[in-house]
Amino acid sequence: MFCPFCRHPDSRVVDSRTTDDGTAIRRRRQCPACGRRFSTTETASLLVVKRSGVVEPFSRQKIVTGVRKACQGRPVTESDLALLAQQVEETVRATGMSQVDANDIGLAILPPLRELDEVAYLRFASVYRAFDSLDDFENAIRELRSDHHEGTPSTDGDEPNRGVR
Repeated sequence: MFCPFCRHPDSRVVDSRTTDDGTAIRRRRQCPACGRRFSTTETASLLVVKRSGVVEPFSRQKIVTGVRKACQGRPVTESDLALLAQQVEETVRATGMSQVDANDIGLAILPPLRELDEVAYLRFASVYRAFDSLDDFENAIRELRSDHHEGTPSTDGDEPNRGVR
């Protein structure tokens, strides 16, 4: 690590700490030549391979921008979008891969977006999954409804009426 003050080609690590979100390491360094201290931040690189074959660095901001369009007019805040982007990054980093297909990032967006707002989920899924017909929308809505019903108690007469005689 070059010293930013005197350009000496080496430095000594004085202290290391992880950042609050745990995705980077902040190191306090000291130059043996001039004695001055400076900080560095180290992160593991995560690259996205697009359909065209172009490789670019992962960007939370691109996720926020893409999902913001699907959330237009919905009760979703900027902090909700930032949290979703963080969840997506954590999911992608958990794979341990240094290069991820853009398609895999889209798949990682869908579950947290579905939890955040179902209408935004349908909007995003319709573009991401390239819905061609109303049948595609109906199938997605049917899937959402079936998942909703699995999580709620049955009210079809299986339980006895309490307090009613």
